[in-house]
Amino acid sequence: MSGAVAPQPQEARALRLHRQLTRIWATGPGWQRLAAVNHSVIGVRMMVTAFTFFVIAGVLGMLTRVQLATPNSGFLDAETYNQVFTMHGSMMLFLFAIPMVESIAVYLTPKILGTRDFAFPRLTAYGYWCYLFGGTIVTASLIGGVAPNSGWFMYTPLSSSVYTPGINSDVWLLGITFVEISALSLAMEIVVSILKMRAPGMSLDRMPIFGWYILVTAMMMIVAFPPLILGSILLEVERAFDLPFFDPTRGGDSLLWQHLFWLFGHPDVYIIFLPMAAVLSTIIPVFANRALLGYRAIVVAIIALAFLSFGIWVHHMFTVGIPHLALAFFSAGSAIVAVPTAVQIFAWLATLSHGRPRWDVPMLYVFGFFFVFAMGGLTGVMLAMVPFDWQAHDTYFVVAHMHYVVAGALAFPMIAGLYYWLPLLTGRTAVHRLSVPAFWLIFVGFNLTFFMMHLAGLLGMPRRIYTYRGDEGWNWLNLLSSVGGFVMTIGFGLLVIDLVVQLRHGRRARRDPWRATTFEWAMPIPPAPYAFASIPHVGPRTEGVAPGELAVSLARGEGYLGFTRNGWQEALGVHTSSGQPEQLIVLPNPTYLPLVTALATAAAVLALLFKFYLLSLAAALATLGLFVLAAQRAGLRRDYGPLPVGLGVEVPPHTEVSSAPAWLSLICALVANGTLFTALVFGTFYLWLAGANWQAMPPPEPSRLLALAAIAGLAVAAVAARASLKAVVVGRSASGSIGLTALALLAAVAAVVGLIAGVTPHPREHALGATAAALLFYVALHAGIGLLFLLSNVLRIGAGFVSQRRSTDLRLTRLWIDYTLATAFIALGLVLALPAMVGMLGGRP
Repeated sequence: MSGAVAPQPQEARALRLHRQLTRIWATGPGWQRLAAVNHSVIGVRMMVTAFTFFVIAGVLGMLTRVQLATPNSGFLDAETYNQVFTMHGSMMLFLFAIPMVESIAVYLTPKILGTRDFAFPRLTAYGYWCYLFGGTIVTASLIGGVAPNSGWFMYTPLSSSVYTPGINSDVWLLGITFVEISALSLAMEIVVSILKMRAPGMSLDRMPIFGWYILVTAMMMIVAFPPLILGSILLEVERAFDLPFFDPTRGGDSLLWQHLFWLFGHPDVYIIFLPMAAVLSTIIPVFANRALLGYRAIVVAIIALAFLSFGIWVHHMFTVGIPHLALAFFSAGSAIVAVPTAVQIFAWLATLSHGRPRWDVPMLYVFGFFFVFAMGGLTGVMLAMVPFDWQAHDTYFVVAHMHYVVAGALAFPMIAGLYYWLPLLTGRTAVHRLSVPAFWLIFVGFNLTFFMMHLAGLLGMPRRIYTYRGDEGWNWLNLLSSVGGFVMTIGFGLLVIDLVVQLRHGRRARRDPWRATTFEWAMPIPPAPYAFASIPHVGPRTEGVAPGELAVSLARGEGYLGFTRNGWQEALGVHTSSGQPEQLIVLPNPTYLPLVTALATAAAVLALLFKFYLLSLAAALATLGLFVLAAQRAGLRRDYGPLPVGLGVEVPPHTEVSSAPAWLSLICALVANGTLFTALVFGTFYLWLAGANWQAMPPPEPSRLLALAAIAGLAVAAVAARASLKAVVVGRSASGSIGLTALALLAAVAAVVGLIAGVTPHPREHALGATAAALLFYVALHAGIGLLFLLSNVLRIGAGFVSQRRSTDLRLTRLWIDYTLATAFIALGLVLALPAMVGMLGGRP
């Protein structure tokens, strides 16, 4: 026995592992909290920030109800009312609804999928800071009396400089676009993390339904947000530099804004609904004591709903004068979209009917959702019918429908999820003496508020009016609607009190208090910064094991990565479809870079807002420089080869594989970018067909020689980028190829700038020249960003981050330049085709 060592108890081993992981993963105290990049910290911050904006937006909404409670009210004047109702809608949609569903995804998705964090924690943090600063800019405009006042939809020409000459519209265009940067960043983060960072063994057909909902939602964000971003950029350029994209007197068209806005706006309804459906699909089986029925049917319905939602944006535009055939097509599509929604609802009802439901606070809000969403769905089918829409359009019937579908579909599942996951967040359970009355006040107040709006709309009450005479028959409806609003507000106040009381006096929750089946309950409550002490494996051995039982095994380190190494924050990357482990992902430590980069971005936005264009350009360049700097701190400086990750498995680090998260992330970014480019091309063709006086303009004469030089330069750059990648892979120097790539990109930029300088008619004179300039600028911008990729490559090669195995940087550069070449070919081809297109208009009857 002299050489024998008694084994330590399993509890001591688990405690030691917990301390080691906490030291590696924890965010420091005090000011170091600003450097946090952990998804749990960011998710909670986003929830709190979104709720703060919700409170402000709710107060603004109640101000509108006070104004409309009685006829001829002098509570708010017309200008103040316009700012208040515009900010109410804008904040509820852009600063509360979308960020709240993303914050829920940020906090829960890694936990439910059995991993430790997202693939790009610094991008998560940057997205949050952009959201906070952008939302603050928009909200602060209320204090200065320069808040947006053209409606949350910002229709032109009302929002153009002719009718809104101050900075009111600029606040919306720049501030909301700033917030959309956050939404897009987080959407790409979510897609990559779900596809690459699930628990090993979790194939797509084994993924919890929550993961499917969030994955499809994030993909929809990537495709839906760019048209709105493009529209905002074009309108801001028109306001700032007088380029007439939406000015019908100079070849533009105001309806182009509506097309771009609703290409975002209609899918956005489902972007808000689907994450809440994810909450319902997670909660209902738990309280029904029955597995979710129709898993595969629901997955198909989610995907079908996503596709259909992009094809029916025009049903918001039935009254603008579009052809009758188009009316019929979009009306039919608007009715068909109810089918995949019904599939989900019937699956939930079937799960409840085949189970043994137990009632608790979350189930109260599930019941409230069914009632409210059914009402909203019925009125939605009514509005999908063109004859009825012609009568009800621009009345309070539409306002009521939107609140039932968007606000109701968001609020009730969100609160159900809040009560369901509160034990995970706080370690305590709710105080039912407050939560039950709060539900009934919210439910009754909500329906009293918005059902009356249906009736007022049917009686002809228009939207966006700040007062009325009193002889129209709306008085009692508006008064009851306002009373209902205050009842609902009291309910939300009681809900907040309940949460505060719970934090202080709620009962301590045991692990897995609901007897659930998803991985977020297989961890300490509240969760540690690393989430799982070891990562679970999904397979026959774990499929029937309750999370509470699995938690003990994972805490002992009996899964993957149940140890520490080199002080790294480690997670596992898996095959996209099968879920088999294929790479070790080393995540970055806390850093202030996301905060500093977001501050530089905010400086660029504020400088644009106050017309300091050179300062804005400097801040934008600083932002790009900070992104390049951030890239210098990513990855590993040497090759490691396969490393053990536990359970007898060895995988290489993510820097040494071709399917690294960065590769998929750039693909997502290019999909978003391509959507924006497609919207720009769509806008060009739309203005060509609908814009005024295009045929009367002298045909443009773009230089074919410069266009050919630009294409040739980008083609050479693409070939040289491939040569540099090949040189690194075979162990040779890539400096010559990189230098040739840079020279070719510079030549392409110079040629495109020459084309922009020669655009006719002048971009300020007519939309013909403005659209040509926009297409050319797109090409020049992307070639310029290609130069930044090359700069990053040179710096990282010099710092030792690139080798024969670690060649991801050069692969990303090659992909970006290939994309730039493809889009430049289309854009320059369209510019060269403009003379012929204008000539075709001349022969049109």
